Amino acid sequence: MTRPTQFFFLNGAAGNIECALDLPQTEPIGIALVAHPHPLYGGTMDNKVVQTIDRTFASLGYAVARMNFRGVGRSQGRHDEGRGETDDMALLLHYMMQQYPGRPVVLSGFSFGTYILGKLYARLSAEAAPPARMVLVSVTAGKWDLPSVPPNTIVIHGESDELIRLSDVLDWARPQDLPVFVIPDGDHLFNGKLHHLRNIIVDAFR
Repeated sequence: MTRPTQFFFLNGAAGNIECALDLPQTEPIGIALVAHPHPLYGGTMDNKVVQTIDRTFASLGYAVARMNFRGVGRSQGRHDEGRGETDDMALLLHYMMQQYPGRPVVLSGFSFGTYILGKLYARLSAEAAPPARMVLVSVTAGKWDLPSVPPNTIVIHGESDELIRLSDVLDWARPQDLPVFVIPDGDHLFNGKLHHLRNIIVDAFR
């Protein structure tokens, strides 16, 4: 069980950023950030894959935060090709770490959100403050330059993803020796397959 979603705004460089927070019934054991798909193609924090990830982490005891990127929903500004979005996500992480100090951090993204959190991870690593773990769903290999990620990263991809080829994901994961969870016949939005996504995350974190 989780508590009702709380909505709030952060004052980012381009204006107000609309955010949502989901909390477990008990004291949070960690912080999870979830990033949504590309805003110019209908991506929002209410995307069903994003919400599945969000609810899964909340059920595992995490304080889970997500945001609408610039120009989406009630967030101000306009799409900044990942630069400003990474800055805004860093702002959300800073806010969450102030609210829940000392908790381990998990970064989780879907599609374009994996690109944003990959950039954020690289930034945090340079500051010697990397997150405890990452979950990347439909990682955007072959579309944008993605940095290396931690060896305990959970990578999940649909076998039949029509936007991001599984072969590109494997080519990206192979040099890092990262295992990839492949959902048979799964498309980009995991239609009819969201329960597999949830179960993989639960098994990895419980």
